[in-house]
Order: sequence, then structure tokens, then C-alpha cells
Amino acid sequence: MSGARLVLASHNKGKLRELRAMIAEQAPELDVDSLVVDAAAAGAPDVAETGVTFEENARLKAEAIAQETGLAALADDSGLCVDVLGGAPGFLSARWSGRHGDDEANLRLLLAQLADVPDGHRAGGFECRAALAVPGAETAVTQGSFRGVILREPRGEGGFGYDPILQPDGREESAAELDPAEKNRLSHRGAAMRAMMPRILEVLKA
Repeated sequence: MSGARLVLASHNKGKLRELRAMIAEQAPELDVDSLVVDAAAAGAPDVAETGVTFEENARLKAEAIAQETGLAALADDSGLCVDVLGGAPGFLSARWSGRHGDDEANLRLLLAQLADVPDGHRAGGFECRAALAVPGAETAVTQGSFRGVILREPRGEGGFGYDPILQPDGREESAAELDPAEKNRLSHRGAAMRAMMPRILEVLKA
């Protein structure tokens, strides 16, 4: 952990991969591999998401990891919000099937629940809230959205989570069919992290 100035407060490998790529793209002059570590490498626990909003969960994770490690910590909480379901699965997206992190089971259950919903009523999208907790400072929070329609079957092998069933507005591909760099440019997490990037770079360049 030598040299680390920022902990990514997540144990989700897909999310960690995206976050590292976003930081490296914005600050190519920095040695991201030495300055940024994930929660597991920092010896930090997997923080329970006990909040009932994306922002509450992002804050919980970032602040707990910052307190545990004494380092700045970046967390996000994201999920798929389907309009016809009143915004569900929402903050319960990662455990919609009852098993936390079972992407395939979550996706299949949601598709079954939407099976009879006609095409004109399948709007939805991803929401993200990012939180950066720095010891001794106020936690910063940013947000991003990624709207589209919910497909009837998964398409694509990229991304993770519900990416294969969201077709972004104005695109023919699913989120899982997008090039990773293009997805980061368009996505909810990309928007939240771009808004947070000035604060992240302050931490990394300190």
C-alpha cells in the first residue's frame, strides 16, 4: 500500500476496473497503480449497504473505509431504476434476487417481472451517486444518470450487472455491447466520476 492516497471502496471487480480506467484517462501522468488501491488490498472490510438511497450507501462505504484506513476513500452506489416498477430495483439492484452480487439471477428475475410490459413502457436507466471521504474534510457527493429502455433478452458480453439489458437512448447497442471507453463516456458512473474528478485529482496530486 506504499504511496497510496486513495482507496476504492468496493469489492466489485467490474466496478474497480471501470474506476481505475476513468482515473487513468483523466490523469495519465500519474502512477495510478501505486496511488490507488482497492478496499481488499487496503485490508478494509466489505461495508454493508444498510442505507435506503444510493447516496446513503455511497457515503456509508466511503466514510467507513476512510475511517478504517486513514486514507481518502471513493465509493459509489449504483443501480437500475425501471420507471414502470416505480424506480425498482433501485438501491436493491445488487440483491434483487435475494443473493447479493448474483448478476445472472438478478437480471433473469427482473426480465421475468417485465415479461408482460409492452415495449412502449420499458423505459428506465442506471443511477449513480459517488462519494469521496477525506479524513478531516466534508464528504463530497456527485451523481450521474444513464437512461434507455429495458431489452427483453440480454445482449453483449461486456460490462457487468444489468448492462446486457439496457439499450441506451439513441444507441442500437446494449450497454454491454459498447466499447468500454465509450461506455465510460456515456454512463452514469462516468458522469458521476467526471463531476468528482477535480476532488480526486486534488487527493492524488497532494
